[in-house]
Amino acid sequence: MSSNEARGGDLPLRGHAERAFEDYLSNLGGTRSPGLYQRVIREVEEPLLRVVLRHAEGNQTRAAEILGITRATLRRKLRDLGLAAD
Repeated sequence: MSSNEARGGDLPLRGHAERAFEDYLSNLGGTRSPGLYQRVIREVEEPLLRVVLRHAEGNQTRAAEILGITRATLRRKLRDLGLAAD
């Protein structure tokens, strides 16, 4: 097994997400989940930013580049989520 496979590289992020959403909806037991799109964005954005910032060793310019957003957008998102180190 390659190191990429050991880290889950054989299953793209899309596959992990799809499984998580299937599990989430299955566990609702038939109840409705209005606003799922916004809930997913809220739940995923903060940990995504935290992990990418750690990966970039706190360098916001590198983190923004990895995310494909501007540094200003990253800073706004961090501030809005209460993650900014003012």
